[in-house]
Amino acid sequence: MGRSGPRHGSNAVAAQKMPNRDASPIGSSRPPGKVTGMHLTTGGDRRSQEAQPTLRARLPRYAVVAFGALALFGLLLVLVEAGWAPLAHLDHAWTDGLHRYARSHTAFTASMQTVTTLGGPVIMRGLLGLAAAWLWAIGARTLAGWTAAQALVGWGVQWAMKLAVDRPRPSWPDPVAFAPDPAFPSGHAMAAAITGATLVALVWPRVDRPARIACSTVAVLASMLVGFTRIALGVHWPSDVLGGWLLAAAVLGGTTVVVELWRPGALSRDVRRVNWRTRPRVQSVLASAVPFPELPEPEYLDSSDG
Repeated sequence: MGRSGPRHGSNAVAAQKMPNRDASPIGSSRPPGKVTGMHLTTGGDRRSQEAQPTLRARLPRYAVVAFGALALFGLLLVLVEAGWAPLAHLDHAWTDGLHRYARSHTAFTASMQTVTTLGGPVIMRGLLGLAAAWLWAIGARTLAGWTAAQALVGWGVQWAMKLAVDRPRPSWPDPVAFAPDPAFPSGHAMAAAITGATLVALVWPRVDRPARIACSTVAVLASMLVGFTRIALGVHWPSDVLGGWLLAAAVLGGTTVVVELWRPGALSRDVRRVNWRTRPRVQSVLASAVPFPELPEPEYLDSSDG
């Protein structure tokens, strides 16, 4: 009897040293010693779940991006159709100067052709297709549909605008490249912007701030480089490239708003599902007995699904 006090004290110390073990208090349905779901997430994952605003909270922001980009695209389209002199002067000045440079610098032209091929719509949409297939395979079906929709909606909107505007491309007696379809907007610029932004959005919850800045910088620079190649090769006016970027922003924001309104909370759940399925191997072994639904969910998901 005299030793019961120290024994209880040692148990308390042991419990403090093993924070991952559930003490199974009275009234709890969990068996003693089971690893709880909240300890299976890394510190970075917990911070991303707690600090990052939910998609529902960001919905007005995405709507503003979509409508703002669409308004700017409409304004640019009006200026292109009206033949606004300052814009026409800018278009011709850029294309004329870059075409002369490309004709006299074959290495520059070859590098531009390589970049424009690698950043073409087929490869860009292929990357999104692979990402969507992987997301579907791990069970993130809504996120997979969102990713595929970015590629498909972007492709459909691009061609609808090209056929509706039917703007001629720059014409040269000695071209360095050739493209048959209408000019406005640039399909290369639009596909590169959509793909870069979508891939950054997919990795955003899994990385820290420096990695987010690095990924965003790479995506922006890649999109700008692809757009520049279209002007340098003499197959697009600068306003075509700008139109492609603006329309890409409208597609990205608009598609996100539609999916979130159609399936409230599903994108956020799939983001957490991806985090769960891609957790480090050590966590996978320790957490093999804990199913995904035991992860805590934000309150707004419970209310919206009801």
